[in-house]
Amino acid sequence: MSAKEIIEDDKVPKRDLSIANSSSPIEAQHGVANPDDPEAPSAEVSSKKQRMSDLFTIFCAGFALISDGYQNNLMTATNVVLTHLYKEYTSYYSTQVSNALLVGEILGQLTIGLVCDYLGRKWAILITTLLIVVGGILGTAASAPTPIGLFWFLAVARGVTGFGTGGEYPASSVSASEAANEHTPTQRGPVFILVTNLPLSFGGPFVLAVFLIVLNAAGADHLNTVWRVSFGIGVIWPLSVFYFRWKMLNSKLYRCGAIKKRVPYKLVLRYYWKSLIGTCGAWFLYDFVTFPNGIFSGLIISSVVKTKDIQTTIEWTLLLSSLSLPGVFIGAYLCNKIGRKYTMMLGFSGYLIFGLIVGLAYDKVTKIVPLFVVLYGLMQSSGNLGPGDMLGLISSEAYATAVRGTCYGISAALGKAGGAVGTEVFTRIQDDLGKRWTFIISAIAGLSGILVTWFFVPNITGEDLQKSDEKFREYLVMNGWDGTMGEFDLKAPAEKGIPEEVTRDINESKTS
Repeated sequence: MSAKEIIEDDKVPKRDLSIANSSSPIEAQHGVANPDDPEAPSAEVSSKKQRMSDLFTIFCAGFALISDGYQNNLMTATNVVLTHLYKEYTSYYSTQVSNALLVGEILGQLTIGLVCDYLGRKWAILITTLLIVVGGILGTAASAPTPIGLFWFLAVARGVTGFGTGGEYPASSVSASEAANEHTPTQRGPVFILVTNLPLSFGGPFVLAVFLIVLNAAGADHLNTVWRVSFGIGVIWPLSVFYFRWKMLNSKLYRCGAIKKRVPYKLVLRYYWKSLIGTCGAWFLYDFVTFPNGIFSGLIISSVVKTKDIQTTIEWTLLLSSLSLPGVFIGAYLCNKIGRKYTMMLGFSGYLIFGLIVGLAYDKVTKIVPLFVVLYGLMQSSGNLGPGDMLGLISSEAYATAVRGTCYGISAALGKAGGAVGTEVFTRIQDDLGKRWTFIISAIAGLSGILVTWFFVPNITGEDLQKSDEKFREYLVMNGWDGTMGEFDLKAPAEKGIPEEVTRDINESKTS
């Protein structure tokens, strides 16, 4: 949106921007902040320290998100085990325990999304790490006098874990995106995908591999030990990166563009309403399909394989989960080649095509187990290729640094709401309509995703995030907002952050 369009279209009081020769905090710091270190982001932080922090931020985001993927898929095998252990573990309780994580994630994404914009990326990440650890410990030690009490204890533990894993989405993802923007802006998209959706997707086969190892070590007669040990192992990953996260710095973009007081949410909504509909709507549809198909895939495989042997079921489920990984790499390759928007539409098309094939030919396909698993895996891989890769990337690029965490959190939370709805109705669809309809409805969701993406998702090219920050700053000032942006030595009135060329464009449009 150009300055002239803003002046003509926005019917609100405008500020006088005749501030020739003003410069942004970024420009100013290069001139006077640290003459001995011209690349330093500020007088308080050396360039070397910032580079090391950015690298550790990217690395730790990937390693920690393996933990999120692990937790998201932990119930896949646990549901199978608990079904064998307790006759009371009906579809009702499996749904409640599985959904508890999603409810926690929704709350975590909304809350931590705000926290990482107001308090900074570092504190948001530390809070989420601790919550994942606490939730994992509670799940491992879950105990109650009755099986029903145990199930509700697990639901509470999974809710706490979900608050942490949900908060990781905005906190880790926006941090990784901003850090990647400093190191490799032209390859920011592929790098972001490889440290976010890849570890999230890898968490699926990883947790199943852990389950198989523990199952073989403990034996089928000690299933209670199997699921508890698997829960406990999930605590290791967030603990392993806690020290590095404690030492990390907020990104340069955040320290220059943060808004910590008087956030103009009405202006934010006016500026980003269309993008929010796109990212929220597409994420809702994606998680509506992918979460129940991930959580209940073990039970689906068990019904198709028709075996009571837990190891056989988990082995087939591991193969299914592994088949979803190639889509991550294809999406990372295509995001710069054909663009974020069209890559996401391509992925949703996979839901449409493979969902219809499996759904319409369900009775015939399920008689050939390898064929069913491959087609099911291709549907899951399409999800990773498109919305799985692109939604996090687009949500981290489409919004300015000042509200990136908040908008990312809202989008992801709507996605998890879709996952919760999908998980809640999944078994009902199977029971009332038949198993084939879970795939047919996935195809319908894929078609809806194509339409939402086409009409509402911006066609982002991967430009420098600093440029989009400057456009957003210009919009706020043009519409009467007179707050401050940045933190510490980079804090300054918003109007002082507009580069000279932008100011010149605004002044010319006022006189023309």
